[in-house]
Amino acid sequence: MGWGLRFVGVGLLAMLAGRGFAQTASGTPGHKKKATTSSTAAKRKTAAHHTAVSTKGVRGTKGGHAAAARVVVKETPESRRLTLAFTASAQLRPMAQQLIATRSAAAYNGVLAYAASHPGEAAAAAELALGHAYSLDRRYAEAENVFRQASAHGQSLSDYADYLGAQAAVQGGRASDAYGLLDHFAERHPGSLFVPTAPILLANAYLAANDPGSALRVLQPLQSGLAGGHTDFRFALAKAYQASGNLQQAATLYRGLYVGDPLSSEAEGAKKQLGAMNVPLTVAERKQHADAMFNAKHYEIAQEEYRALQKDEGELTPADRDALEIYAAVCDLKLKNLSRGDVEHLPVTGDDSAALKMYLQSELARNEGRPEEHDQLVQQMLTTYPHSRWLEEALYSGGNMYLIKRDQVRAAQEYTELVEHFPHSVYAPSAHWHAAWLNYRMRQYPEAARLMDEQIMNYPAGVEIPGALYWRGRLYEDVEHNLGQAINYYKALNASYVNSYYAILGRQRLAVLGNQQTPEPAPALASVRDVNDPHLTDELPENDPHLIKARLLANAGLNEYIRPEIQLSATSAQWGVLAEAEIYESFGEDTRALQAMKHSGLPFFSLPVSAVPSVYWQLEFPRPYWEEIENDSRANEIDPYLTASLIRQESEFNTNAVSKANAWGLMQLLPSTGKSLAKKKGDKHFSANELLNPTTNLALGTVDLRLSIDRYGGQVEYALAAYNAGDTPVHQWIAMNDYKDIPEWVESIPYTETREYVQSILRNREMYRAIYGGK
Repeated sequence: MGWGLRFVGVGLLAMLAGRGFAQTASGTPGHKKKATTSSTAAKRKTAAHHTAVSTKGVRGTKGGHAAAARVVVKETPESRRLTLAFTASAQLRPMAQQLIATRSAAAYNGVLAYAASHPGEAAAAAELALGHAYSLDRRYAEAENVFRQASAHGQSLSDYADYLGAQAAVQGGRASDAYGLLDHFAERHPGSLFVPTAPILLANAYLAANDPGSALRVLQPLQSGLAGGHTDFRFALAKAYQASGNLQQAATLYRGLYVGDPLSSEAEGAKKQLGAMNVPLTVAERKQHADAMFNAKHYEIAQEEYRALQKDEGELTPADRDALEIYAAVCDLKLKNLSRGDVEHLPVTGDDSAALKMYLQSELARNEGRPEEHDQLVQQMLTTYPHSRWLEEALYSGGNMYLIKRDQVRAAQEYTELVEHFPHSVYAPSAHWHAAWLNYRMRQYPEAARLMDEQIMNYPAGVEIPGALYWRGRLYEDVEHNLGQAINYYKALNASYVNSYYAILGRQRLAVLGNQQTPEPAPALASVRDVNDPHLTDELPENDPHLIKARLLANAGLNEYIRPEIQLSATSAQWGVLAEAEIYESFGEDTRALQAMKHSGLPFFSLPVSAVPSVYWQLEFPRPYWEEIENDSRANEIDPYLTASLIRQESEFNTNAVSKANAWGLMQLLPSTGKSLAKKKGDKHFSANELLNPTTNLALGTVDLRLSIDRYGGQVEYALAAYNAGDTPVHQWIAMNDYKDIPEWVESIPYTETREYVQSILRNREMYRAIYGGK
């Protein structure tokens, strides 16, 4: 077939596409209910915002921050009805949340008793909670029954009762029960979250009852609309065509899902149905799917598919089989199952798969500590395959290798070669910045200055821009003695990245330089992006039906629908994330509230504190367990805001967090560390579970942090780096002893995760100070 060696999508080393070598993350905390401080909603002040980190206005606005217009929603019969339902079921919320979290017999009995003892909407909310729990436990008949009761007892969440009841009916093998619940759903429940998906569920109900004609009558009129592009719609339509005997239409849809949406949940089902119809996928289609699995880092699946393709007896040429063997070897490399002998036995090819073989050899040389061999292979690739994707991968990998080895010259060369050959690579912004920074470190200041300005102009959306602005300013200040232009760079940094680590450093430089005359800004500064002010409001539209409904969903424990329900409101961009976070916080889910803020996509770190209502900042930077954090920190002579910032980074205030590295609790202590510290305090019967107690974790964690800071002579940056990466690499980095100052040391940390960890905690400490400093 001669497809050559082509993979679709992102690069092989996308996980390293940060600004250096990426370590393994410390794990994602789970979501557990726990005690919390008083709600930010209760502390909200409409008019008063706290002191800003910077008083400079947002770029692109006139006269600073333009206050968001208040979202006014008039009271309606619907909003009154929803509010009464919410109030009536308020006491249900803790019981429903416990039921969804544990689904224990006691939790079931508690909610059943509540439903039996309350009328109307309160009973309906309890029955929704029970139905949801039954569905999660696959007790579909009970779920269907209790959802039906919920629909009879209340109107406020009747769309949820009908849709989820129909879903339970289909899953429980009683598909015909779903017809009446879903027929004319949009007319009965206008504006419901489930209006787009109700026809799909109805079609699946018909299909489960062997009635494909009715399924087609439901789906075909919607095929040209928005729903027609959704994978679940196309899969249901394909099944309907298949069941009705139109195999050609079905095969077309199944092929489109398998090849065009390979990561969708429907793709594997589409493949199975094609097999059941005896409609084979072409070798090219299977290869495209395998490539997609590889690029999505599903290496085991990709390897299995490449091996299966090798065994195909149809249209493959010997060259194709050789290429597939090399593809499978790449998967082995990623799965750490590739040896030098395996590579040596790979076939010799003449197309781009030969470049891949060289790449595999270069990676093994790197991993086995033979840099000279690695370099020779990369040079061969530069000569023979200058446009190969595998050269791109090898150059980035080589730059990272030499960065870790602290060979600045070779690292800079590899990164520069990558940018020159692949200026639009996913790795280009990172590689370009590394080249700029390494030139700075080698004191080749003119080249560093040129590259930093080029970084700002060529990659203006990159995460490297705050650093480029700061260090270019430092070159103007320290080397070129152009203090006015340095001020221009620091001001641009402060305007567009006001809460970044580097903006904090930039303001320190501005304070030192004082008021000086500034020249016309350098041309590169025209590329710095303006900040889009989202105009957030802290006055929630209390009569908005979707807001009230989201709160009612929380009462019923239907947490996964809270955000989608809020987003149905036309004005939710101005207040939706606040509403969602406050709902989570109301039942003690501080971690989920924080995650809602962090994942909102709002540009918090580009907006002055004064430009955003204070309640947003209090949710973005919460203070659970503050009294203990403050007392334990001060007892160990640590800034409490540093401790809070570290906890925010380590566990997101989840007391039950246990990482893949076996670090436990708020401050992510290893059990061995906890045991050692506890023993020094006289506790000879310490167990790891005690680290999940916030009081114990904070008491031991602040001692551990103090010891770490003391080990590094009081230098917090060193201690934080060691907290993340361990002592050994930190000692090696310090030993180089050629840094002008601590910020240069921080930027030179070769581990991307550790560098960003240190910068984030120091930045967040300043955010805590700005938000709460007067309290």
